[in-house]
Amino acid sequence: MTEADLRDRLAEHGRLLFGRGYSVGSAGNISVRLPDGYLMTPTNSCLGRLDPARISKLDRDWRHVAGDKPSKEVFLHRAVLETRPEAGAVVHLHSTHATAIACLATPGEAAPIPPLTPYFVMRVGRVLPVVRYYRPGDAAMEPAIAAAAKDARAMLLANHGPVVSGKTLDDAVYAAEELEEAAKLALMLRGQDARVLTPAEVEDLLATFG
Repeated sequence: MTEADLRDRLAEHGRLLFGRGYSVGSAGNISVRLPDGYLMTPTNSCLGRLDPARISKLDRDWRHVAGDKPSKEVFLHRAVLETRPEAGAVVHLHSTHATAIACLATPGEAAPIPPLTPYFVMRVGRVLPVVRYYRPGDAAMEPAIAAAAKDARAMLLANHGPVVSGKTLDDAVYAAEELEEAAKLALMLRGQDARVLTPAEVEDLLATFG
């Protein structure tokens, strides 16, 4: 895709995520890797009303070079994209059910959502680390996010929300959506004797789909 295509696709995904209630107001932000830098949603922007032409552009050294001022959480995206060179995009949401799990889980926990469905394992992976609470916009969380991203495609920020990466923008968005649905299922099934995928079934999924 060209940069113009990615700008349009980012705005389209933003509208869909907002329309599904996965972000409200100006919450959440998205970034995409480019050959010469990064695209990022602007600060205080609503994912449901993004103007492709005004989406922020940063160069390879994360300096703002075009578009509106980027999200105050640039460091969050930098931590993931520099730690995971295979990742092409990062989606950070405040989606209700994933954020609920982020409020219930213990910081440091590695798997607060059980492997209930194959698509959760396929899109999110085996682990979902919980990063301890930091104030939104606090750059001090960058090392903690980078450490969590070493072994995980997605993570939960305690009392804040999910951060999800993917090989492409589409992959990252689909994984973020799958994570939200898995969190919803996990909350619905709490206290019930739900069947979870066995370790062997999880390994089979990862070996087959990566």
